[in-house]
Amino acid sequence: MQRQDEVWKNTALVRTFLDGVRGGIPFGAEQLEVMLRVIQARGTPVRRFADLGCGGGAVARAVLSQYPSARATLVDFSEPMMEAARRDLGGHAPPPRFVATDLATADWRRAVADDAPFDVVVSGYAIHHLPNERKRALYAEIFALLAPGGMFVNVEHVASHSVWIEGISDNMMIDSIHAFQRTQDGAKTRGAVADAYHHRPDKAANILVPVEAQCEWLRACGFADVDCYFKAFELAVFGGRRP
Repeated sequence: MQRQDEVWKNTALVRTFLDGVRGGIPFGAEQLEVMLRVIQARGTPVRRFADLGCGGGAVARAVLSQYPSARATLVDFSEPMMEAARRDLGGHAPPPRFVATDLATADWRRAVADDAPFDVVVSGYAIHHLPNERKRALYAEIFALLAPGGMFVNVEHVASHSVWIEGISDNMMIDSIHAFQRTQDGAKTRGAVADAYHHRPDKAANILVPVEAQCEWLRACGFADVDCYFKAFELAVFGGRRP
């Protein structure tokens, strides 16, 4: 049986997301600002970091903007996504390492072991595609790859607590994507954007969990200073620190 998240290996879907959706995610800049603020609060430079499910490289690019000498390890199982990240960040010095591996099994750890331990592990809109038991296992694997004092920060799509709140979240997303796409193609109506959003081919790949539950999973792994650092309906920035 094919996994639902295999759709992210489709080049056309990846281009649609990167060109027409990623820049329209509400509070995208604020989420990255909060992520960087948490990382900076460690008080020490980032020498090595990993971006899990790096997509087109937006999260890694934000980290490198503050820590340009850091060694970056970018991980994704989608070759079209990795190619986009290579185009954007491949010329950075020092050059990032691009690792094609799948977070769906623990095997990914061997692929990045030579780069560990990491001062920081980040992820953006990727882990929610994994089954819940695999999410919990991945958090423990991340903890093991962090240096003492290292931070894990997840910029993520999380579950609402009711259908009513989910509807508010959906409308916020549609309004923001519509505003973004109007700067590219003014002919698109909000109705067309809403239809595309509700019937997007990757929707079935989302396995959402409330952020509170995921914070408890992090605490159970041994993370300290666990919190949700930012939240707007189904968009959250959360994580913790390895003592």
